[in-house]
Amino acid sequence: MENEKDPNPATLREISGEVEAMYDKAQLCEKIRSIYPDIGACGIDVDAKYDETMKSWVVDLKKDKKELKTYLLPEEADQCMEGRQCVSLAIQVNQLISDLERRPV
Repeated sequence: MENEKDPNPATLREISGEVEAMYDKAQLCEKIRSIYPDIGACGIDVDAKYDETMKSWVVDLKKDKKELKTYLLPEEADQCMEGRQCVSLAIQVNQLISDLERRPV
């Protein structure tokens, strides 16, 4: 039965023939907000979704009419969500925020 509340297929993944529960987009966005608490405070919205075609997470930052996206490999997102390493996520989100603030409307 499909989860009607979260149509994002990334809430489950298959590993060696077994399905393992993983985090969802709300948890990934919350992790990003915990790394960058200013995101909500300075008017930047964050969203994430799993792209089946690209086999990666799409992190989307929006402010006013400006929007920027980056892609995170599942391994990178996994490490961050498990509290092991968030370097790649932090670098990418920091670059997005910087670009978003400098970019003209």
